[in-house]
Amino acid sequence: MEQIDTARERMNHFGRSGTPFFFMIDFLQQHPVVLSFEEIYTEEILFQTPIANFLSDNDQNDELPIQHIDIFPRPLDEYRQQFDRVISEIKKGNSFLMNLTDQTPIKLNTDLRTVFHHAKAKYKLWYRDQFVCFSPETFVTISEGTIRTYPMKGTINASTPAAKEQLLNSIKEKAEHYTIVDLLRNDLSMVAERVAVTKLRYIEEIAMNWGTLLQASTEIEGTLPFDYQSRLGNIIFTMLPAGSVTGAPKKKTVQILCDTEQYARGYYTGVFGVFDGYSLDSAVMIRFIEKTATGYVYKSGGGITALSNCLDEYNELVEKIYVPIY
Repeated sequence: MEQIDTARERMNHFGRSGTPFFFMIDFLQQHPVVLSFEEIYTEEILFQTPIANFLSDNDQNDELPIQHIDIFPRPLDEYRQQFDRVISEIKKGNSFLMNLTDQTPIKLNTDLRTVFHHAKAKYKLWYRDQFVCFSPETFVTISEGTIRTYPMKGTINASTPAAKEQLLNSIKEKAEHYTIVDLLRNDLSMVAERVAVTKLRYIEEIAMNWGTLLQASTEIEGTLPFDYQSRLGNIIFTMLPAGSVTGAPKKKTVQILCDTEQYARGYYTGVFGVFDGYSLDSAVMIRFIEKTATGYVYKSGGGITALSNCLDEYNELVEKIYVPIY
């Protein structure tokens, strides 16, 4: 708890003084990192949001000899055991939606820092050669008294016939998306007033090295109090963990996920972001490769509802294992 309090107060202090800072918060909020820009060493942290602390990727002239990654997903029957437990909890009424995740062993023929420089994504983060993240999902943005969040829920391979129509018309995907929208509206209402959905279920294309995924997102916004910059830490921590990678109701769902998932998420599905002195932009830490004692793992997952099919969810988890280099 002391680490959370310290991180929150540093964010509040930097916001109050207009000091640019970087923050990174793990899924269970046990190891938050908050650093002013002056405290960041590029030998330890590289990030890209709308701003970055490294030279343009165009200046990285070395060729990356990676066309694909070798993945070693665990058997479907092993995944099914966790899936069945999640479905059981949903049927009991303990959750309406759970974002079940897993770590999959992979082989890379390069290092994480090189992947960071060559990957193409809206948000990127490399941390001490422990992990690299290339996320397409915004957590929250804060600018001129307005806070916005962009939950991303619902995925389909763009090569699927009539992919956009299938995604938008799927009863399961609609239920999953609307549940998260309601959750994020509630989260925003804890820190802001006049919360409203401003853009519902629009489609984003996520390019990968092997093709394209379509994902559904929604924009929700609210109005912050006049002294919001002195409360940046309170605002962010109040909304954690991110609803799109947990489920609803959040507290009980997180408990079930921690009991069900057979690994530690760590910083995966946490959040990171920057405050430039005026505005804040942050990402949900998905699309995540981590170095472990036994090799690299790729952490991925998807939302489970009462309408979910085990094979479909397993395939989605595996399909999200990619490096966006193309």
